[in-house]
Amino acid sequence: MPIVTVELVVDADRAVERSLTQSLADSIGSVLGSPRGQTWIRLRLLPRDGYAENDALVDAAELPVFVSVLERQPPTGAELQAEVTALTDAIARVIGRPATCVHVAYAPAAVGRVSFGGKLVQ
Repeated sequence: MPIVTVELVVDADRAVERSLTQSLADSIGSVLGSPRGQTWIRLRLLPRDGYAENDALVDAAELPVFVSVLERQPPTGAELQAEVTALTDAIARVIGRPATCVHVAYAPAAVGRVSFGGKLVQ
């Protein structure tokens, strides 16, 4: 049931591959060990002019990728670190940016607070 939102900062004049979202879904689903059709990916494009860093200009090769992960029950400790590393590397590889540009944030556990089709995640 993981839902992963990938927000990619892009130059307006640079096209994104049509298959990018599916490639992300396949790669992220593999990292998370999800059964077929159980990892959902939302890809959002943020134009470069909608992103800035204080007192700095960001080179095109270093534009960030922001990732939000919602899982039924996210791992903790060393398992979380291993998942973060694997996700970061997989996303960087698919998108073609350095892993240092991929930033991952985890939402609180979905159990008891998120529903699908009116059914609360248990």
